[in-house]
Amino acid sequence: MKKQDYSPPRFAVCIKNTGYPASLELYKIYRLLPDDEAATDGDVRVIDESGEDYLYPAHFFVVIEVPKAVEQAILQQS
Repeated sequence: MKKQDYSPPRFAVCIKNTGYPASLELYKIYRLLPDDEAATDGDVRVIDESGEDYLYPAHFFVVIEVPKAVEQAILQQS
């Protein structure tokens, strides 16, 4: 099994959901998952409203830092 590098959780606020109103709620905080290949294409991997991870245009989101308590609450939902 390949060892994965640890990467701290990242979060972003959705600022645009054109074409994905059922999958992305405007102004909601979403967890981002590492995906270097997606980033090179201008996308981010997000756990959306379905509870699954999908690719979305990076310009739909603004990356933010959240307080530790918020991070823990979001991660407990996952």
